[in-house]
Amino acid sequence: MPRIGDEHAARRREAGHGADFLEALARGLAVLQAFGPERRQMTLAEAARAVELPRATVRRALHTLVVLGHVETDGRLFRLTPQVLRLAAGYLGASGVATVLQPLCERLAAEAGGPCSAAVLDGAEIVFVAYGRPRLMLNVSTMVGSRLPAFCTALGRVLLAGLPAAAREAALATPFAVTPRTETDPTRLKALVAAAAAEGHALVEQEAEWGFRSLAVPLPRQDGRVVAALNIGMHTEGGSAEAFRARWLPRLREEAAAASPLLL
Repeated sequence: MPRIGDEHAARRREAGHGADFLEALARGLAVLQAFGPERRQMTLAEAARAVELPRATVRRALHTLVVLGHVETDGRLFRLTPQVLRLAAGYLGASGVATVLQPLCERLAAEAGGPCSAAVLDGAEIVFVAYGRPRLMLNVSTMVGSRLPAFCTALGRVLLAGLPAAAREAALATPFAVTPRTETDPTRLKALVAAAAAEGHALVEQEAEWGFRSLAVPLPRQDGRVVAALNIGMHTEGGSAEAFRARWLPRLREEAAAASPLLL
């Protein structure tokens, strides 16, 4: 389970801790971000442990979030409310990446008969900003806003390939097994990311989800900086990995070339 307190401390060190830094705001955001699939609701004590802050500090943060409507409580357990989606909506509405890529993902998903997604990099994780699925594909969430480790996903590997060497190594420093097929050796992971950089794509086979393969290409903006990645996924029972690559890599590259001039 992620150490939320450590992550925010690292970001403060990277950004510098100047006089304009609002510690109370940072702590409140840390508490808000502690909620997730593994922490859908928490007691005060659990929230304090998650962010590694004093209970009194977390109590004030939670009280403020309750008053603002982002969190609700029954007196013991705290949980997020739908109002937090306004924060994500602000990003998705203002981001040219999400606006451009959502219809693209829907179009490709309909064509491929499998899910198509786009993601950006946030530290050592990818965050889905657009997602399309075939109309007949049931029981699958939209994925937008969801996170996965970058090291074991095709989207993540092409995004990591665009990073400077030091940032890339930091993101690959602590891999862990997600499935029995997940590559966890840092040296081999570095080689796979280097290959993604050289070849302009990544193909991942059952490393992030058992029985599922994924193919991704980078999405650079006009100055060449990679700002997102585009992906098509298929179940492994649908054919060989090489046939999948041969069929869909040209289409992904075609759509990426058309979308890149529109990205900011």
